Parts: sequence; structure tokens; C-alpha cells
Amino acid sequence: MLEIGINELIIDCDSYKASHFLQYPVGTTSMFDYFESRGGSYSHTLFYGLQMLIKKYLTIRVTKEMVDEANAFITAHGEPFPYDGWMHIVNDLDGKLPIRIRAVPEGTLVPVSNALYTVEATDPEVYWIVSWLETMLVRLWYPCTVATRSYFIKKMIMESLMRSADNPDAEISFKLHDFGARGSTSRESAEIGGSAHLVNFMGSDTLIGIRGAYKYYNEPMAAFSIPASEHSTITSWGRENEAEAYRNMLKQFANPGALVAIVSDSYDLYNAITNIWGEELRQEVIDSGATIIIRPDSGNPPEVVLKSLQLLEEKFGSTKNRKGYRVLNNVRVIQGDGINEDSIREILNVVMDAGFSTSNVNFGMGGGLLQQLDRDTAKFAFKCSSITVNGEQREVMKDPITDSGKRSKPGRLDLITYGEERVPGDKRFATVRLVDDATAFEASAMRTVFENGELLVDDTFEAIRERASTQVLGVYTGTEADDIVAESAF
Repeated sequence: MLEIGINELIIDCDSYKASHFLQYPVGTTSMFDYFESRGGSYSHTLFYGLQMLIKKYLTIRVTKEMVDEANAFITAHGEPFPYDGWMHIVNDLDGKLPIRIRAVPEGTLVPVSNALYTVEATDPEVYWIVSWLETMLVRLWYPCTVATRSYFIKKMIMESLMRSADNPDAEISFKLHDFGARGSTSRESAEIGGSAHLVNFMGSDTLIGIRGAYKYYNEPMAAFSIPASEHSTITSWGRENEAEAYRNMLKQFANPGALVAIVSDSYDLYNAITNIWGEELRQEVIDSGATIIIRPDSGNPPEVVLKSLQLLEEKFGSTKNRKGYRVLNNVRVIQGDGINEDSIREILNVVMDAGFSTSNVNFGMGGGLLQQLDRDTAKFAFKCSSITVNGEQREVMKDPITDSGKRSKPGRLDLITYGEERVPGDKRFATVRLVDDATAFEASAMRTVFENGELLVDDTFEAIRERASTQVLGVYTGTEADDIVAESAF
């Protein structure tokens, strides 16, 4: 019996994949598939996560022990198993997967309905390996969707900061903090989704996601956090000692220039703000030189945030910035309960409508960031578009009469950029058939990142962030993301 986890590569597929090697036309020798977002909630996809998947799984060398164990397991499950094909990989290919993956650079923002990566077989004896790996490869929907959601929230917050803050660039990286580790379905999902968020932001309490950026993208420290209380560290003092619990936080962490977050709704949020923070501890807050961040954690988010700002302003005062919006003195608010794209938008609107700068508010996002999404959020699909049978290339596609949105693209595909950028980072993309069915366009937006068991591109997290932020800046300086032109040959 093999160690648990050693056979994650072969057995990580849908059951029916094991029978597919018997279903393709006789004489098939090659297969070409592609991955795309067909639409859904977003106009564009921020591509992320492939390098992590490649390093973690696709560079594994297949061994006879793995094949034997998978064969016994899958046949006992009721499916056939292509034993000779897998043993060909072991004996003749040194255990290396015979596929080629070409992909857009991670951190690239691509309009929907375009190929994000392509996969093709490089050995005619095991052409079906492309389809076998679909189950694993299609899971790129998750980091791509998290990164995309985070990107569009960043765009929303940045637009609000540009209207109401003096220095938006200095604030944006820490405006959305990842609170999602405990709400994730698994350690691995927290690692993958947590790192995907960090393409856009630098605030996170999901340590395993920060570690993922280190392990798979060579980033020593991708995110930062600050001392913060939870309800147990406040309520353990007892209701009668609520002020002492807060005073202890000041004593322990409130140094000049420091940021300290303190949950304040354990009993009566508005009493805590008005009488404890605003009266009993007011001078201690001011004298500490720290910025104290009050965290509500219940109630209707827009209503609670606005009332908290108003009460804090009454006690600590505010200063009008150059944009004409008010910024609180000494204190801020972070809302981490009930946060999603809609509630963030509503909070930003009510805060600015009341004359407060977005500088006063930060957001913590848990389930809404890492969990409240699925493959259909952006309608991701992995489809076969070409095979070779008896030396003849055949274009492959589906075109269901019952749902034209599921029509797939035929042929061996490439993604190209074209035209001049209207502003820096404003790229135009088109999915097209390869020039001569073999050679990529000179203007290809894709790179060969994996071939025959070897990782060919090892990007740093810094480089991925730079790509993403460059495109964000292009959008901010006058070109809305929805206006980036995407044309297709299909």
C-alpha cells in the first residue's frame, strides 16, 4: 500500500476519464484543449494560479508503483484503466507528463471568451493525457475567480479613493484585508485563494495564503497584518471591565505611528464609541500617537459604519482634506462583517454622501472573498478544440442548440495582442487559430510554461503583481475595463 497522497497525480481525475482512452476515433494521435471564462459576473479575468498547480502536481514523476496502485484502485471502482499508456510514460518518458502548456502570463487581465491557456499532447501514444488532466487543470477557475473578484473590488475602492482621498496610491494596497482562512473549505483552498487575493492587495490574516506566495512564487513576505482583538480577548474581562479590556489593548500595542484594531460591539457598540472610546479613553488614544481602528462586527454594515463614523467624529473631530472630504483624527473604522462587493459599494456610497473620505474605512472580507463563488461565477470551461486522426487534423467543437453560450472554439488556438495601447496597460486581445497549425503568432500573448514534465517559466510574485497593477493603473487613468476591446476569430 502506498503512502497516502503519493498518487495525487493519476487518481486526481473524474471517474469517467479512465474510460475515455477507448472512446476517441481509432488512429487518434494528438489532442489540443483550451481554458476560458465564457462570461458570468465579470467582463475580464485576472489570470493566476497555474504556476502553483504545475509545481505542486505536474512536475511529479510517474512511477510504476503509482501506476499499479491507480490501476488496482480504478478497476476496483468499475472503470477500465490505460495501464500500457501510463507505463509508456514511466518506461519511455522517464515518468514525465507528455504535454505542453502555453498560457498568458499570470497577472494578465484578459477579456472573457478568450483562451487563457492551452494544453496539447506531445506523445501520440498517450494523446488522451490532455483530457485525463482536465479535472485538475480546470480547478484554475478558483484562483482566477478570487484574483478577479479582488481586482474588481480594488478598482471600486480605488475609484472612491480618487474622489475622496488625498493620496489614493498610498492607501489602496491595504484597503481590503483577507479574513477568509477559517471560512475556507480546506487548508489548500485557503492557500490558493489567499495567495490569489494578494495579487491585488497586501493585507491578509490568511497566513497559509501568504506562505503559498512564498512557496510557489518566491515571495518572502507578500502581506502584512496588525495587532487586533477578537471578542474573546474583550469579553474575557467581563462586561463591567470593558473599558479595561480596551485600555489593555492601548497599553500593549498603541505606540506612536502604530495601527491597532479593536472589536467594539461585544455589548453596545455605540456606547463603546461614545462613552468609552470617546470619553474615558479619549485622551489616552490621542496621547498614544497610534491610530485606533474600531471594528463593528454586527448589524447592517452601511448603517453601522456611517453611524460609527459620525459618533467618532463627534468625539475625536475631523480634518477636511484637499478633496473636500472629512478625515477622522486618531481613529478609523474597519468593517469585517457582511462584506461582499455589493455591501462595499453601498458603504462607500453612504460614507462619501455624508462627506466622509474613504480614507476612514477599511474592509475585511472572509467568505465573500474566498468562499462565496464557484466555477459558474465566471463560467469557466476546458474544451477540446482539435485532434489529429490518421495524420489529419480535425477541428473539434460543441454548439448546443439549447444554449449558444456553451458554444466552444474550434482549432489549435493562440491568444494575441493587437493594436496600440491607448494608455499604458490597456491591452487588446483576440483568440485566433495558430498561424500554420503549429507556430504561434509573433504577437502571441501566451508563453510555453510547461513541456514534457518541466516547468519552463518560474515567475516571481512581484512580477505578477506588477502586471496586474500596471493594468489597474491603465484602467484608472481613463480607460474603463469594460471598454478594453476584445475581438475574436470565432
